Amino acid sequence: MNILWRCFQTFFVSMSLFGYPKTEQTNHFDIYHGVQIFDSYRWLEDEHSAQTKAWIKAENDYTQEYLKRIPERGEIRARLVKLSDYVRYGVPFKQAGRYFFRQKSGAQNQGVVSFSNALHGKQRVLLDPNLLSAEGTIALDAYEVSPDGKWFAYGLSKNGSDWQDWRIRQIGTRRDLPDQLSWIKFSGVAWAGDSKGLFYVRYAQTDAKEKLTAANYFSQIFYHRRDTKQSADKLIFEPEQKDWSLFPKVTDDGRYLVIGITRGDDTKNRVYYLDLKNPAAKLVKLIDWFEADYTFIASKGSIFWFKTTQDAPRGRLIAVDINKPAAPAKEVIAQAANAIDQITLVNNQFVVHYFQDAASQVKIFSTTGQLVRQLDIPAFSTVVGFTGESSAKETFYLTTSFTTAPSVYHLDMKNGKSTLFVAPKVDYQPSDFETKQVFYSSKDGTKIPMFLSYKRGLELNGQNPTLLYGYGGFNISIPPSFSPKRILWMQMGGVYASANLRGGSEYGEQWHQTGTKLKKQNVFDDFIAAAEWLIENKYTSPAKLAISGASNGGLLVAACEIQRPDLFGATLPAVGVMDMLRFQKFTTGWAWTNDYGSSDDPEEFKALLAYSPLHNLNEGVSYPATLITTGDHDDRVVPAHSFKFAARMQEVQTGDKPILIRIDTNAGHGAGKPSSKVIDEDTDVLAFLLLELNVIARSVTTRQFIPD
Repeated sequence: MNILWRCFQTFFVSMSLFGYPKTEQTNHFDIYHGVQIFDSYRWLEDEHSAQTKAWIKAENDYTQEYLKRIPERGEIRARLVKLSDYVRYGVPFKQAGRYFFRQKSGAQNQGVVSFSNALHGKQRVLLDPNLLSAEGTIALDAYEVSPDGKWFAYGLSKNGSDWQDWRIRQIGTRRDLPDQLSWIKFSGVAWAGDSKGLFYVRYAQTDAKEKLTAANYFSQIFYHRRDTKQSADKLIFEPEQKDWSLFPKVTDDGRYLVIGITRGDDTKNRVYYLDLKNPAAKLVKLIDWFEADYTFIASKGSIFWFKTTQDAPRGRLIAVDINKPAAPAKEVIAQAANAIDQITLVNNQFVVHYFQDAASQVKIFSTTGQLVRQLDIPAFSTVVGFTGESSAKETFYLTTSFTTAPSVYHLDMKNGKSTLFVAPKVDYQPSDFETKQVFYSSKDGTKIPMFLSYKRGLELNGQNPTLLYGYGGFNISIPPSFSPKRILWMQMGGVYASANLRGGSEYGEQWHQTGTKLKKQNVFDDFIAAAEWLIENKYTSPAKLAISGASNGGLLVAACEIQRPDLFGATLPAVGVMDMLRFQKFTTGWAWTNDYGSSDDPEEFKALLAYSPLHNLNEGVSYPATLITTGDHDDRVVPAHSFKFAARMQEVQTGDKPILIRIDTNAGHGAGKPSSKVIDEDTDVLAFLLLELNVIARSVTTRQFIPD
């Protein structure tokens, strides 16, 4: 195919974008603190209506008509399938003498759980979710093995929903008990020490039509005894306030039920406990205030260990004697220069995972706080794992980076020796790429770290197609991670940039708080400054720069493209929070007010209205090419956010760049999405970027930028 015909095809695709599907507008409005706010597309919040369903079909048809005209789409998908054809390994763990594994081959939609009686023994399949649905839309969300190693409790979700149904399987026979626990979300289970039952959190049953949208309040903790009906479960704890979120955990010795209590997604929590060995015992309120994070780590007798931010925004480890609640807590591991992410107890030693400028650092301490050793970890990598019984002499961990697929290591806790346990074989050469970290100044002068990954020998000519990713919220870090989509992007000559914005947990609680509520604009300023740095340093140019983010990151992308439409060539807001005045009305959106604030508060309303994507789109503006993605079963960030944003954006777009929405059916917020759906979406995203960043138009043949 010659260059003239390729350019004609690109021109045809771009110029064919006349006339989006018609979206009815109404005169609906709300009054917030005396301010009239129109919501012309309110009807799109009703996902069950025939009108909304027709709109979804029309928009999906329109988007697919656009995407299917991109000639390279098929080749991109074929290459993604090849890059995705490897075995993905989870972190194994040992329980009661058995080893448990989770892995997924490239051809499987969902991961399979297996077990063996020896470290390198024959593995037997315990649960294969791929057999539960032909489309792969039933996913295993979480599971817990009983202390005696004989029972396997597991939670399944359907079509991407956060709602879970839990079952109990006998490991020896691999047969399920009749038990079925429903109306559970955002909570695992905690087995009792005798393995006869478990503790779990559930919500009240709601009308089926409102299951994906109704606000979720009043969670409760129940005890379920094996081989009984859920209706017979015993209520253990009912919170005082409707917005308390509950997290039960049983100590390793089976003696205590420890309950963490937060207000929504707030990092500050209370801690209660119940003595399970004393039938007459009453709940003890050990920490009965919301002043800091107190994450229960482990216990020994009456000593409870907590990771806390009390007087330590970057975290420290303390010991509390529950028999002496009035006595001051004893500091075991002091706050360090790096923020603590996670602590586990293995071999009666604390394994502490720190963030060192957003990458992993792991140190091992004695129970008295003495440093035992520091693990040798590759630069710019992420490490997860170190789970298992507190007395175990061995554990496992997984390492990954932007350019290396996840590998699993076995760690001998006695001598500190790490041995490669299993590594995937992926169809690319990691040595073809390099990663560096830079620090740039945000608008207020704050230094922000950013990772850059690309093919070796990159020329800084300002013309490299670049994909900038960010999140910036909810005390969530964005460490290095692996993705076949990103590998293909780099193979095609693209630069991948990941900015560690304020609002995350990379530098502790202060870093988180400076990106919340009335300070949320800091996050957008950080992201915009990252884009400007990439342009100023000749990595790319506005026409070649795309931005991407999901959930809170979808809000980030949408807000930034509205504030600086001149700065980007394409944007990819995924499952985003777009209506900042109504997000708290749906499912668990109320829990996000700790980060966002609420339109019910006059001052916070003004701040939210100032950046709310839905309410800041203006006529007469030429916005970048935009591909909005969501799922029709997303019950975390309900798809109405994306629906209304897409309708309004199509309404006001002045320029000739497309505004598209891709609505995945039988899919949710992202967790548990079948591999086939992931590949389909990644294909469409990459094809969209190649076209809109003018990569295709300057290529004579596809072989120049899509590798074999």
